[in-house]
Amino acid sequence: MIRSLFIQNYALIETLDITLERGFSVITGETGAGKSIILGAIGLLLGQRADVKAIRKGASKCVIEAHFDVSAYGMKPFFEEHDWDYADDCILRRELSAAGKSRAFINDTRVSLALFKELGELLIDIHSQHQNLLLNQEGFQLKVLDYIANLADDLRAYTACYNDWRASKQALQEAVESLEKARGDEDYIRYQYEQLAEARLENGEQEQLEQESETLSHAEEIKAALYRASALLSGGDEAGVLAGVKEGASLLGGVERVYPSAEELRQRMESAYIELKDIAREVEIQAEEVEFNPQRLAEVNERLNLLYSLQQKHRVATVEELIALTENYAAQLAAIDTSDEHIAELRARCEAHYRQLMTLADVLTRKREAAAREVESQMAARLIPLGMPNVRFVVETGLRKEPGALGMDTVNFLFSANKNGTLQSISSVASGGEIARVMLSVKAMIAGAVKLPTIIFDEIDTGVSGEIADRMADIMQEMGSQDRQVISITHLPQIAARGSAHYKVYKQDNEEATISHIRRLTDEERVEEIARMLSGATLTEAALNNARALLQGQNE
Repeated sequence: MIRSLFIQNYALIETLDITLERGFSVITGETGAGKSIILGAIGLLLGQRADVKAIRKGASKCVIEAHFDVSAYGMKPFFEEHDWDYADDCILRRELSAAGKSRAFINDTRVSLALFKELGELLIDIHSQHQNLLLNQEGFQLKVLDYIANLADDLRAYTACYNDWRASKQALQEAVESLEKARGDEDYIRYQYEQLAEARLENGEQEQLEQESETLSHAEEIKAALYRASALLSGGDEAGVLAGVKEGASLLGGVERVYPSAEELRQRMESAYIELKDIAREVEIQAEEVEFNPQRLAEVNERLNLLYSLQQKHRVATVEELIALTENYAAQLAAIDTSDEHIAELRARCEAHYRQLMTLADVLTRKREAAAREVESQMAARLIPLGMPNVRFVVETGLRKEPGALGMDTVNFLFSANKNGTLQSISSVASGGEIARVMLSVKAMIAGAVKLPTIIFDEIDTGVSGEIADRMADIMQEMGSQDRQVISITHLPQIAARGSAHYKVYKQDNEEATISHIRRLTDEERVEEIARMLSGATLTEAALNNARALLQGQNE
């Protein structure tokens, strides 16, 4: 439950810092005083969308922070699951900057908005008037049954199996569609594969063939150059390079004794002679090997033309890409050849998941059927004291054609407030006041099954008055006595008088702006506030006495 709430620079609120009590509390105030603003700020603690327009004019950011006492609600496993430090005092903080950046913190640790929202919804339930529309939604009605049936663990098991079934069903569908397409293209794929396979492509062959083609095309020119180089190196006359280097080394060797520097030069010339002699031998060998071979040149060019033609056809630039394409076609053909077995495996897996899913769905159905009877019994018991002596509330259930995310079940709340009235969907027959009473009863019933630390009712008493308002106050007061915090924003004095704590929201003008405030009323201030709710702005002694009587009735 909320121990304290701090709001800074949010809409009309400059700074709000208030301690809230356990049990049943009420909040009152004139229309437009800022009650909805406070609810909007609390909504940010539930992960609702942040709007920079909500930041108070002139401020760089707004902050909403709440301290919660979670000691009685078994929250430790949730914190351990997300590897957070647990403490009985839990702090949720939301910050919104004027630049549009939103940040969320749990116990001063920054977290994603999704996790922040997940925890916030475990701590606070806000019931506003628009939530009455939830009664029309099958998803909400089903959730009510699930709360009463305590289906959290069963739903987790079902959801995991449902996801497996959906995934296996999708994989089967994709495999079947892929096979149909592949079989439609099989002749084309097989023709392309056979043409490429017949080419017997090899990595690197294009570069080798292109070089060989160049060599064969210039064989005579190359051979002439090699012969001339050989002649220059080792020509028969004395002008040959080898002969000259050899003679030079001999001459330098003859003067080493009288000219020591000649020794190093001689050694270098002898090394050069050995290297040049080896080069000359290699040039001579290659000169003999190079020959003009028109037949081989034709073969090489024919092979290159095949490679170029295949590359152009398949819009690739290298033999390596052609080889990869060949392997891809081979894989597609292999997949076609083995696809029947693969599809049979996928179908068997999908059917196994479906059978398991139906077993789990049957568990949900049986428990929901039992919960439906419990809901009918509880709702009748709760609505009769709320001025509906002839009420009939029936939970109509059915089965879907296919499994859904929440099971096989359909649900529809049927309602009649009149004697011998025809049962119809609750949204089509209930008036505003009836809807308010039904939703309060639903919330009270859920609260009995689920430990919700804080429940905030925003004018749930709309459309009711007198004795019915007293009965609704009884329900909220009872809910607040069950180790829970219940806060009602109300315009009815009968409900306002029932709160163990009474807070008033009001506006004040200063030189710069209008600012909303909230404070806890003293006993005497409560008398005056309830008297105003009874008689209007002008306080009369009769209204004050009535207010004291209402408060005295609360304390008895």
